[in-house]
Amino acid sequence: MLHGAIGAWQVGATGRNVTIAIIDTGLDSNNPEFTGRISAASADVAGTRSIIPENPHGTNVALVAAAARDGIGVMGIAYEATILALRADAPGSCASGGCGFTSTAVVAGFSRAIANSAKVINLSMGGTAPSSSERTAVANAANAGIVIVVAAGNDGTAQVDPFGAGLRAAGNGNVIIAGSVSSSGLISSFSNRAGTEANWYLAAVGQSVCCTYANGAPTTSTFSGTSFSAPQIAGAVALLRQAFPNLTATQTVNLLLTTARDAGASGVDAIYGRGIMDITNAFAPQGTLSIAGSIAGTSAPLPQGATTGTTSSAMGDAGRFAPLSAVMLDSYSRAYRIQLGGGLQSAGADPRLGQSLLNPIESVTGAAGSVSLGFSVDRQGRLAGSPWQGKLRLGRVDAEISRVLAGRVAARLSPRTNIAFGFAQGADGLIAQVQGHSEPAFLVVRSPADDFGFARLAENSVALRQQVGRLGLTVSSARGMVAEAGPTPFVGNGFQPRNGQGVTRFSIAADRRFGDLETALTASWLAEDRTMLGARLHDAFGLRGADSLFIDVRAAWSPAADWQLGAAWRQGFTRAHVGGRIAPGSSLASNAWSLDIERKSLFAPGDSLALRVSQPLRVQSGGLALDLPVAWDYDTLSATNAISRLALSPTGRELDAELAWHGALAGGAASASLFWRRQPGHRAAAPADAGAAVSWKAAF
Repeated sequence: MLHGAIGAWQVGATGRNVTIAIIDTGLDSNNPEFTGRISAASADVAGTRSIIPENPHGTNVALVAAAARDGIGVMGIAYEATILALRADAPGSCASGGCGFTSTAVVAGFSRAIANSAKVINLSMGGTAPSSSERTAVANAANAGIVIVVAAGNDGTAQVDPFGAGLRAAGNGNVIIAGSVSSSGLISSFSNRAGTEANWYLAAVGQSVCCTYANGAPTTSTFSGTSFSAPQIAGAVALLRQAFPNLTATQTVNLLLTTARDAGASGVDAIYGRGIMDITNAFAPQGTLSIAGSIAGTSAPLPQGATTGTTSSAMGDAGRFAPLSAVMLDSYSRAYRIQLGGGLQSAGADPRLGQSLLNPIESVTGAAGSVSLGFSVDRQGRLAGSPWQGKLRLGRVDAEISRVLAGRVAARLSPRTNIAFGFAQGADGLIAQVQGHSEPAFLVVRSPADDFGFARLAENSVALRQQVGRLGLTVSSARGMVAEAGPTPFVGNGFQPRNGQGVTRFSIAADRRFGDLETALTASWLAEDRTMLGARLHDAFGLRGADSLFIDVRAAWSPAADWQLGAAWRQGFTRAHVGGRIAPGSSLASNAWSLDIERKSLFAPGDSLALRVSQPLRVQSGGLALDLPVAWDYDTLSATNAISRLALSPTGRELDAELAWHGALAGGAASASLFWRRQPGHRAAAPADAGAAVSWKAAF
């Protein structure tokens, strides 16, 4: 339990088909814990005896490493691993009470382990420094891709046994020295400490380990020693190398050492070394993740827990808990199935009322002949540090330089030709101006005009209208940047800075008046550089922008003097650019609408009372088709891909209503507004947003 082996077992790691070589006193081949899993290459490398031991030390070591999961007695760390039992005790030495291992036998054990493709060698022995032939044998095993685990020794000293230290020095980074802790994680009194070998020292349970066997059955007796810490680690090596066959011996050693649970003094210390083995942590992804498989333009890493994307307000609560997953590789090129939907951030509902009431924004207008000008001005400069939320928008950088928030210049070039330029605002307002269209003024609830489901910053625009008979034709263009939506991802974490998220719009509109009825039809093409209807994805997906077609229909009817009814509809079709991991079929359909009724001169000449009901732009259907890996082949180190679909239609639907009055009062200009927003931001769980606002302004 202390070492978290359950975490490995739960993902199917058992040690199956991995050979653990145990150079020791032999193995009781009749023990039912090893049935069917003793390698035929097992042998006495110190003589001509069988592997059945005179001393149970080797059997007990093997039990810790690989006893079967059979519901009887103990269970080893790698309970389906193959045991290569290499009996190396000198003939007759165990009978005298203390088993001895000759250098020749140990070297022969290494050679046999190499020849039979062992993945790990367990050496639960210690003593004096290794001979030159033993050092050579360790180097050969390391070069063959084998991990060597050696016991630290049981003298309770401040340094590991010279035998273990010498093997480590010759092992080319493939050796782990095993120290002992109790089941509560405290260093055992008998265990040699890490000392100068702290960087290669890993602690595992070696105190009161259960249980010995007698006559093929478990007893209640326990055993202790770093001899039994070593096979805990050897078993963990077998689990790792089965689950992740791409791991080299050096990587396996590094994994176990760097994922250890810290113990004793903080960091690597002279008692616990790297700490206590943590198999669950070793199985967890390490370092930066990347989507498996190579696709051009998608090489960016995707750190664990990183934001995988941000949706736009038109997408509302879509995608946040989408069942979207992919095979990803960690820094050791190990494959994991990772859920990506949880990393999607949703754009929040914008607080439309706040800044317009809390800050004194003034409109400055003027006209001279055929030229008219209009500006929104922040008299006190209070908005210079935040994006402008009104209908006229300005980028943050520009706002910091100037207190002019937005502006418009319109000119009549001839009786039939008008032109207008917009500074920090979209083209829809210009189109309405050159068409001579006017609509009721509302504080919170917007019309579909200029609503693309996401905010734009630093947008400049131009519109030109030509009267052709009774038909007016207007062409316009605008260029700006996509504003941040939702939590702002760190730019260096796989997201491009804002200046890489440009958006361009071209429109052509036709308007015509039929008596008291104004009509207009507009077609717009919207080109986004790196976003899709304002949504962004991590660079690991390679989103290369999108194109949208919007069709707008607008009508205003005056059935009687001082009355006006209005309606507007916007229908959008968006298609992402194919490339990277964006596959064909990545498209959206969206719409927005509004209904208005206005009564002028209701209470006094020149005042107005108006009601608007609207739905902001909402994605009605569609989403992204992503070419993502669903399986990984360790033999070929290649991914199998399939198309995963990420739906971007929200479950919520925002509906807005506002009743607004404007008029002269007490020598000034007054306004009052009541508004209500259902499921703001198209978020089904969002509470309704309702409120009222009253303002009065006068010049002194």
